[in-house]
Amino acid sequence: MHNELRQPSHLTDDQLISEVRVLVVREREASARLIASLAELDARRLYLGEGYSSLFTYCTQALHLSEHAAYGRIEAARVARRVPRILEVLADGSLTLTTVCLLAPHLTADNQEELLAAARHKSKREVEQQVAALRPLPPALTTIRKLPAPKSSRNAPQPHMSLPDLSSKGAPADTDAAQPAKYPPAAPVARPATIVPLAPERYKVQFTVSRETHDKLRRVQDLLRHVVPDGDPAIIFDRALTTLLTSLEKSKLAQTGRPRAAGGTTSSSRHVPAAVKREVWKRDGGQCAFVGTGGRCTERGFLEFHHVIPFAYGGPTESANLQLRCRAHNAYEADLLFGDQEALLMPENAAGDEVGPDRVRVR
Repeated sequence: MHNELRQPSHLTDDQLISEVRVLVVREREASARLIASLAELDARRLYLGEGYSSLFTYCTQALHLSEHAAYGRIEAARVARRVPRILEVLADGSLTLTTVCLLAPHLTADNQEELLAAARHKSKREVEQQVAALRPLPPALTTIRKLPAPKSSRNAPQPHMSLPDLSSKGAPADTDAAQPAKYPPAAPVARPATIVPLAPERYKVQFTVSRETHDKLRRVQDLLRHVVPDGDPAIIFDRALTTLLTSLEKSKLAQTGRPRAAGGTTSSSRHVPAAVKREVWKRDGGQCAFVGTGGRCTERGFLEFHHVIPFAYGGPTESANLQLRCRAHNAYEADLLFGDQEALLMPENAAGDEVGPDRVRVR
């Protein structure tokens, strides 16, 4: 076992990729077998004889699964008893445990084939949209309220307070002379924003804002009363995003309603003219154009303009020689071409640069 778990540094690139693919297949098959066995164990209620009051307790305490892992596998096991085909799609990778749990409440004997086929190889977000179409929810109520103070901050000692000093004869020190606590209480972890589809064309967006943002919203509501009498934050949010999107497309992609005639390009400059930016972005569909052995990259964030023939080798800055690359693939191709010399060739292109109106990170 020890030899089997050693780091696979001895493998070639092709061997490592092949090994990973084989291991993924084995893991899926093992997961499907585990879920099938949990379904039978649950049906026989064998966890009771083992001294556990529920299958969940058995999974977390006897099998030492995390609560999240136990919940997902139990949910899949119980739906597999109703819809045995679940085991097949889990084993072949058509569906993941997450998407199975999303579909579980909606699967019946009549619709299982249709729903499973529609969810095949879909992401969690896409399956959430599928579920929203099956059972649309009403629009979320518009609410704006101040959140209560976190418990950690309510229960924490005030800045002027400290624990009594018991170092001298067990007697507390003079509280008036007490020093402020050396280590303030840790700030609570903020909850991530959520975006959940309620119906095919409606989404619930939920997040927490600061007092300053809240005050800005209230001010905007007052200024827009003649257009949005009820001050609906959804309408304001849409108008604000539309304005921001227009500004970003103008600054980053040189989008404009009245484009100027394209000027000449020169091989002596890295600067990408506005007309070339627009042409490359439209041609590549706002998506990384790198094509690997597994297909084209799907990334649409952190995009940069990339010289196919490197600028350092005389490649011109024109649309025929430019493609969109995500930051990872831009750096990957630079490493393939320049290796450790990359920093010497392009010291101004530090990590973190992004597409901009006057500066572009190109390779």
